[in-house]
Amino acid sequence: AALDLGYRLIDTAQMYENEDVVGKAILESKIAREAVFITSKLYRDCNSYKKTKTGIEKSLKKLNCDYIDLMLIHEPYAEALEMYKALKEACSAGLIRAIGISNFNAEQYLKFIEACETIPAVNQVESHVYFPQLPLRDLLLSHGTQMQSWGPFTEGKADIFNEPLLIQIGKKYNKSSAQIALRYLVENGIAVIPKSAHQEHLKQNLDIFDFKLAKADVENIKALDCKHSLFGWY
Repeated sequence: AALDLGYRLIDTAQMYENEDVVGKAILESKIAREAVFITSKLYRDCNSYKKTKTGIEKSLKKLNCDYIDLMLIHEPYAEALEMYKALKEACSAGLIRAIGISNFNAEQYLKFIEACETIPAVNQVESHVYFPQLPLRDLLLSHGTQMQSWGPFTEGKADIFNEPLLIQIGKKYNKSSAQIALRYLVENGIAVIPKSAHQEHLKQNLDIFDFKLAKADVENIKALDCKHSLFGWY
């Protein structure tokens, strides 16, 4: 349904156990492979150089494709550097187009890039109006890494859809609270991968590029930042 609506980036992971479903959907959509951007992530089962090599092959097989556009290390595992070495080799071999990380905080990121040589293209982290992590965004961008939000709707940790401020601002632009929440992140240079199982919501999530938030609205939304994780990970 997402592909039919015009989505061209699909985010999956070994942890989600749905790479095979994603691969099947892309194949059945009949959309050219080069027109779809696939992101996947290596789980803790790939916690060594050798296991990562095997893990990449498994993901390619499940996704039923010759290459993956972006492959991330799902969490800051102790073995992240040797996992990353295998990712870099897969990138050189054309099996992966870009490599990155996920859920690395500022300290973990800085320690990682001191030793990894190839700067991660992306760091996928918790980011939403209640904890946008703008300082982390600035740090990442200063080193050449794009921040991406995996939880722009808080994954149910907060009732973002009924947030009074977002509803009020939404009325001004004829948009939903969800669309305002996504637009706020996008205007702050944070890529978003909103999750939805409803076709109407999929449509709405894509329809955020025909307006711009007024400066006052941005400042008001900024005040929602509680400056701490809703997941307790940081």
